[in-house]
Amino acid sequence: MAAPIIEVTGLRTQFGDTVVHDDLNLRVEQGDIIALVGGSGSGKTTLLRQLLGLETPASGCIKLFNQDIHQIDANQLQQMRNREGMLFQHGALFSALTTFDNIAQPMRELRTLPEALIRDAVLLKLQMVGLNAEDGLKMPSDLSGGMVKRVALARALALEPELLFLDEPTAGLDPALADSFVELIRSLRDAMQFTVVMVTHDLDTLLALASRIAVLADRKVVAFGTAAEVIAVKHPFIEQFFLGGRGRRALQVLDQHGK
Repeated sequence: MAAPIIEVTGLRTQFGDTVVHDDLNLRVEQGDIIALVGGSGSGKTTLLRQLLGLETPASGCIKLFNQDIHQIDANQLQQMRNREGMLFQHGALFSALTTFDNIAQPMRELRTLPEALIRDAVLLKLQMVGLNAEDGLKMPSDLSGGMVKRVALARALALEPELLFLDEPTAGLDPALADSFVELIRSLRDAMQFTVVMVTHDLDTLLALASRIAVLADRKVVAFGTAAEVIAVKHPFIEQFFLGGRGRRALQVLDQHGK
């Protein structure tokens, strides 16, 4: 059996007297699209930052690509990060760089690629996310919200990652733009075969994109599985989130599409 892309065991996170995670466990297989959901303060974003190696838990083990991220040196950690992509909630584009240079940044940081190859790769990434070469000349301040998301996605995919992290990928987009962005992520994932871990509050995005859902509550993962499997778990947050009026409407749309 192949090792999982991500394996979290016995994770404990504590800030002063506040315990955020206690004996949290999570396993993400290659090709999964995992959605992390939970109420405010459940530690979704903290867990995402820990998976990225930006924060260190009090105890427990986090393995990515079968390597403990806290037992490797700085060079190995950088090599690992080159296999990952991150789409931040608000894009986090460099405001002083053009769209082209934002996407080129991860490739230039490698210091091994000729500029001609970087140029071709950036143009390809622009095309992949539905933008053109002229868009590459624009500054972030000239972009609409939907275009910022697409440029940020192109940058996240610059190094052809095996693992893509998404933080609220459709936040700030109207329903039509959110739907088209979800479809873009799905089509790119099918083409590039990367694994996805995302944090999202948006039920439509969650149900349309995720293959499995991890529900964070009570300082741990209280439910993990398909939407149907998670909804069957008796827990106050699950009932409120999935079986409230908005959740029922989203599930009804999902049923109509045969998912």
